[in-house]
Amino acid sequence: MEGTTPMTGTQQLGELEVGQVVAERDLALTRDSLVRYAGASGDFNPIHYRDDVAESVGLPGVLAHGMLTMGVAVQPVVDWVGPARILDYQVRFTRPVVVDPETGAALHVVAKVARVDEGSARIDLTVTVGEQTVLGKAQVVVATDR
Repeated sequence: MEGTTPMTGTQQLGELEVGQVVAERDLALTRDSLVRYAGASGDFNPIHYRDDVAESVGLPGVLAHGMLTMGVAVQPVVDWVGPARILDYQVRFTRPVVVDPETGAALHVVAKVARVDEGSARIDLTVTVGEQTVLGKAQVVVATDR
């Protein structure tokens, strides 16, 4: 996983401005990632590891687990502020993430300040695979006063 995080540390939390990019990262999911996640989560639905099953139910290929996608997408924000500052995190799943058996799937995450309130800020995530957004209304509320 590669990436850049424009802001470092938490000293800047009191200086956030709407529109400011606080983290940006490229993340890779592979079929190995799916197997490890299935083992950890107990979600062994074969659409997450068998092409024939995925295709038999009308899917374009093996899909990443939604919760795995959600979890990796928020990681740049967690790395920036730390897990104790995450107050809320919500997403809408808009498109499945197809994980190619050879090339995997490349996610791009941009975390931008959308609202600054007393003691907290809402960070909106733009999560794409290629040119397509895969998570809609992905919003993280972080504490700025701890």
